[in-house]
Amino acid sequence: MIQRKQSAGVRTACAGMATHKFRVGEKVQFLAGLGVRFATSEIYEIVQQFPESDGEYHYKIKSVDEPHLRMAKESQLRRA
Repeated sequence: MIQRKQSAGVRTACAGMATHKFRVGEKVQFLAGLGVRFATSEIYEIVQQFPESDGEYHYKIKSVDEPHLRMAKESQLRRA
């Protein structure tokens, strides 16, 4: 039986294994950089999850308003 708990915004499973906070297909808001606020009108979709790197999960995201994909750290995203 796997027990899940949430701590500081990161979901964990037993044995301390962390999991991604966002799922493929989920809508999120993107914070581009330091001092930049979340743009309420800019909604992105998670298109791919990447493994943990530098202590944080990464995602490929896509906006309907842009022709290209972006890479984002989990800390740069919040649920839309």
